[in-house]
Amino acid sequence: MQLSGAGESAQIKLSQVISALSYALDITEGQPEGHAARTCMLGMRIAREIHLGSAESSALFYGLLLKDLGCSSNAGKMCYLFGSDDRTTKKDLRTANWSSLGGSLAAIARNSAHKQNWLQKIKHFARVALNIKEEAKALVNLRCERGAAIARELEFPDLTAAAIRAIDEHWDGQGHPDGLAGAKIPLLARIIGISQTAEVYITQFGLESACNMARYRSGSWFDPELVKVFLSFKGDETFWQSFRSDTPEIMAEQYEPPDQMLIADEARLDRVAHGFSQVIDAKSPWTYRHSEGVARISAGLAEISGYTKQEVRYLRRAALVHDDGKLGISNLIIDKPGKLTQEEFTEMKRHTLYTQQILARVDGFKDLADLAASHHERLDGRGYHRGLTAAELGTSSRILLVADMYEALSAKRPYRQDLSNEEVMTILRRDVGTGICPAVFEALKTYMAGGGYVPAPLAA
Repeated sequence: MQLSGAGESAQIKLSQVISALSYALDITEGQPEGHAARTCMLGMRIAREIHLGSAESSALFYGLLLKDLGCSSNAGKMCYLFGSDDRTTKKDLRTANWSSLGGSLAAIARNSAHKQNWLQKIKHFARVALNIKEEAKALVNLRCERGAAIARELEFPDLTAAAIRAIDEHWDGQGHPDGLAGAKIPLLARIIGISQTAEVYITQFGLESACNMARYRSGSWFDPELVKVFLSFKGDETFWQSFRSDTPEIMAEQYEPPDQMLIADEARLDRVAHGFSQVIDAKSPWTYRHSEGVARISAGLAEISGYTKQEVRYLRRAALVHDDGKLGISNLIIDKPGKLTQEEFTEMKRHTLYTQQILARVDGFKDLADLAASHHERLDGRGYHRGLTAAELGTSSRILLVADMYEALSAKRPYRQDLSNEEVMTILRRDVGTGICPAVFEALKTYMAGGGYVPAPLAA
């Protein structure tokens, strides 16, 4: 029953894992691939110029790569508030001039109910415009608190978590979540703040535009001294050539302080998988702890099926990140309580492809990419996204399908009546032999008879 990659893993630098996984955070924020990695290059260059100490530089390095850990937690609220695709809205709001009333209203108007009629546009515009300060603070607070909490769970230093929590604070005290001003804002957060905004401007409008933006926001959004540092290496063409690399994640890895280098052993890879499962499940209120549930069920079925401890561990890890690709799907689709249109379903089905593409670039997870992406494949070949048949589906893929289906059906949803275990099993039984493997279904019956799985309560 040996899984591909389920032996002893080679020594992997944690930076290789995190820099590659940061691409998943980029797509959640609607940013081009490599946004976090390029932000990391900018921030670490600033740190080098101000002679930041080694330990602080290490904390900053991971704070830069993981600055958007909490970004999925407000996706559903953002989508509901504006009535538009959360990723498109987030991308546009990154360059909005919130210091100006006109700029704020223009940004709200651009992002209100994109595909709706004029009445819906006015409704959403009014909802946001009338409560913009309260709504903005709530969205940022949720994002910052969640990101810091996950960073702490991943066992990064307090400096990293504190920086992630404070990246939206402004030098003039008009930021969030605490309205800190000046030097009261953690230095690492100040570095991340200017770096992430500069990266967005450089990528979208060019370096000159980013420099003009930094000058304009010096003393309001950004620490004036850090603005001077950023402007000081404007003419360093060698740096900007590496910044424009097609592999920014590889370039970013080189900025990790060598004397603080972290290794991703098996225990740390497990923590990373669990941490990112929380990012994934926070994307929608309907998927609260879904990945964790699928992992628990998958592990239980694997043990019954005779897997070794190491094989169970790898399957659990794949289950935790199986929905990574949903970070690239609009909440307009994910959170839709009714039936999806054919166009929406086609887009939803792409999430397994996105999962495969994201994990395939991550050292420590690439061996699990095909397995994690196979959770909607069926024995009869009618699954997606590859349409694999029974002959092409190993036991692990068959387990992952059943675990995903059972958790989704048994999960509590506010828009439908809860299903009992018996009702869920009756629904699954209809697919046995066509979509579901009979042996895995028998393992599920044994698992449930032994105490099985209890669905998580609805998110608060």
